[in-house]
Amino acid sequence: MAHNFIEELRWRNMIHDMTPGVEEQLSKEMTTAYVGIDPTADSLHIGHLVSIMMLKHFQKAGHKPIALIGGATGMIGDPSGKSEERKLLDEETLRRNEKALYDQLSRFLDFSPDKPNRAEIVNNYDWTKDFDLIKFLREVGKHITVNYMLAKDSVKKRMETGISFTEFTYQLLQGYDFLYLFEHKNCKLQMGGSDQWGNITTGTELIRRKLGADAYALTCPLITKADGGKFGKTEKGNIWLDKRYTSPYQFYQFWINTSDEDAEKYIKIFTMLPKEEIEALIEKHRHEPHLRLLQQTLAREITVMIHGVEEYEAAVEASQILFGKGTKEQLEKLNEQTFLEIFEGVPQFKLPAPLLQEGIPLIELLATHTNIMPSKGEARKMIQAGGISINKEKISSMEIMIDNSYLINNKYILIQKGKKNYYLIIFSV
Repeated sequence: MAHNFIEELRWRNMIHDMTPGVEEQLSKEMTTAYVGIDPTADSLHIGHLVSIMMLKHFQKAGHKPIALIGGATGMIGDPSGKSEERKLLDEETLRRNEKALYDQLSRFLDFSPDKPNRAEIVNNYDWTKDFDLIKFLREVGKHITVNYMLAKDSVKKRMETGISFTEFTYQLLQGYDFLYLFEHKNCKLQMGGSDQWGNITTGTELIRRKLGADAYALTCPLITKADGGKFGKTEKGNIWLDKRYTSPYQFYQFWINTSDEDAEKYIKIFTMLPKEEIEALIEKHRHEPHLRLLQQTLAREITVMIHGVEEYEAAVEASQILFGKGTKEQLEKLNEQTFLEIFEGVPQFKLPAPLLQEGIPLIELLATHTNIMPSKGEARKMIQAGGISINKEKISSMEIMIDNSYLINNKYILIQKGKKNYYLIIFSV
């Protein structure tokens, strides 16, 4: 089992660091490991996916995964990788977020009660809320020196800009989580991103000093983009797993637009495809990069995993519309949000809806009511040449009257000039 898990992570380039003895522990028995998740939102984003994929591989290898929702630590804030204090959350918000995260984690992990290595979800608020200061100082603070805490990179970096006592003690709280899970869930391994190494090893140290027992740490690299940009961030912010915040179409587009270099890396990290299949795909992609096989496979696997087959197929159809292969029927099937996302950034014209009641001659719509064409003469030439489409249907007659029957979603008409130029006319009441 150890060989399976560690080797699996190794070839996928998902190991940054681990303490001695991890492989021996995993080969000895079914082992419990946990990953901490910050509950500051009611959805995970793709920055969380690496450690969740680690838990997924861990369970697949026969071990028991625990996802720890940091309810207590979320009320304080982790200084790792942060340059300033974060907002603190109330309990009601934390509980609501916890429920939403459980639903999302169920897509990755098996929580079936009859499974010996079933996944569990825990919230550190449950064992921290009644922990008074005196008890905390005696049971935790006493075992870890200030010198040890100051030596951590996460603290060192913040000492220059200033760090509150609250955030300084964060590593003790996370260390106590590990101790608590070690004692109550027989949890011997904590996993996370490489920026968590300091916090995780505080936990292994606390367990060693307080109980004289061995506990282990394993971290994965922080994901970067080949161009130096931040992974998982777009101009609009995070790529979320909840479709209320990132639609399946936008989600699919994020992966399909990945660079070749990043796609080679991401397909190992974010899919469960086996080694032979991934290596064959990479090889084929290198010979025929224009087919974008890696991006298509990556986008399919991860969109299906998060949103299901139907949403994936709808996203593919929506993508085809923009690149010339779509039909009027496909266009009419789109919900308004996806329709607007596809044509975001194309020139728009707003016209009053009553204009359509009697109908507008197409030539006037193109050259008078909008400036899609510079003149009526140019509009006629373009129609004769077969260069104008309305809602993905080529127009051959100049005598067409545009009325309400042309509306998509009761208010849009899509004009296409040539192959790549789109214009959106919005009819508002």
